Amino acid sequence: MQGRKRLHAKLLLVYPELITFVRSLFKKVHYLIYQKHNFITMAYDVIVVGSGPGGYVAAIRAAQLGFKTAIVERESLGGICLNWGCIPTKALLKSAQVFEYISHAQDYGVSVEGAKHDFEAIIKRSRGVADKMSKGIQFLMKKNKIEVLNGFGKLNSSKELEVTAADGSVTKHTAKHIVLATGARSRELPALPIDGKKIIGYREALTLPTQPKSMIVVGSGAIGVEFAYFYSTLGTKVTIVEFMDRIVPVEDADISKELEKSFKKKGIEVMTSSSVEKAEVTADGVKATVKTANGEQVLEAEILLSAAGVSTNIENIGLESLSIATDKGRVTVDPYYKTNVDGIYAIGDIVPGQALAHVAMKEAVICIEAIAQKEGKYHHVPAVLDYGNVPGCTYCSPEIASVGMTEKAAKEAGYEVKVGKFPFSASGKASAAGATEGFVKVVIDAKYGEWLGCHMIGANVTEIIAETVTARKLETTYHEQLDTIFPHPTMSEAVKDAIEVALGEAIHL
Repeated sequence: MQGRKRLHAKLLLVYPELITFVRSLFKKVHYLIYQKHNFITMAYDVIVVGSGPGGYVAAIRAAQLGFKTAIVERESLGGICLNWGCIPTKALLKSAQVFEYISHAQDYGVSVEGAKHDFEAIIKRSRGVADKMSKGIQFLMKKNKIEVLNGFGKLNSSKELEVTAADGSVTKHTAKHIVLATGARSRELPALPIDGKKIIGYREALTLPTQPKSMIVVGSGAIGVEFAYFYSTLGTKVTIVEFMDRIVPVEDADISKELEKSFKKKGIEVMTSSSVEKAEVTADGVKATVKTANGEQVLEAEILLSAAGVSTNIENIGLESLSIATDKGRVTVDPYYKTNVDGIYAIGDIVPGQALAHVAMKEAVICIEAIAQKEGKYHHVPAVLDYGNVPGCTYCSPEIASVGMTEKAAKEAGYEVKVGKFPFSASGKASAAGATEGFVKVVIDAKYGEWLGCHMIGANVTEIIAETVTARKLETTYHEQLDTIFPHPTMSEAVKDAIEVALGEAIHL
């Protein structure tokens, strides 16, 4: 025994590097064997990277199904949507609508003297709403026993994620399943380098210290037209510059025409088939050179808002090192959001499909339930998301809501269509509310009666569109819709009226 001890001591003295190497090798082999046979103990069952609408829903659903769950967030719980997008913008828009109501109070027989707005207070209220909602997400994390890992998440392997905190410290965490929900950010165009002061993105537009007297809005998607309406309503001179031949170009052409007509009535200048070629920051603001069909034009404004889409946050999160497949800046996934690497999933803005909060939420549920089903924690395979039946909503005034095919898309797809359009000017509820702008438009397959699409513009239409989504999900025909009793007087009954128009059976028109 003594001889063995002496020998061991000599080995430690003579070959320390060899001993260390052997031990390290043994540990690595041990790890690989256990990993291969799923014997390795993971710190978590599921780690979700990003706490936006997709991320926090994925984490909560995972916890509900019995998974030990963690969520990684580098900034504020709730992500961009809750803190810098969906929620605070709606708060701003509500303030603008209230001011607009008061400004037209006389139309309702109400006299209001000296109505004015407080821009700073409006911004403060918006931030307060966002902060309250973020605290709500914090509560949900605690309620569902989800551990919050603060910092930037990066994949080391299919089972390991490192999190770099704000102070630079790095921690490593293991999980059987890692869900990427890192979202997107404002796209920066080469001609419009965002400086956060004169050339701004949506984040800065939410927190400007003072209201600008004039603003150029580049891009007329949801972000662009919502901010255009907000600032214009408060008195800012707004010009929209849109590259396509019409504003809100993803919508039905009739919707675009109606919104442009409404915006021009409000004093918003609209330039379509135009692009900003360069922007020069001056002492007074921004000087933008705009290329139009009739040549170049120079616009000057105090602020230029770049609202030309978003870019996905997929840089530096470890995709390349694991050879996770991407295409055109988005992560490639199967119908249940699994990537080409086992154990890694992706949802939300970073995968193909509409970059919408409610889409990310549904993708999150499908992804987690598919994982749970394979592990015997859920009773059935979740239904695959139908991206052709996703509602889109824009919250300017008048609001826009749509689902399914546009008239043009339906015809291009080979359908013979029946189209009906019912104006809110013929609606009793709309007339009583003083909200007669806009219409409901339906697109129906003439052969089988399939409801191909529905497009609305007007007051509160974002609250009406859900009935169409449900009806289309159930493969409802126009016959069944006409057999449905709609409440009267409501804005929603305009849907039934539009179907009647499509069939040549209009009662109220």
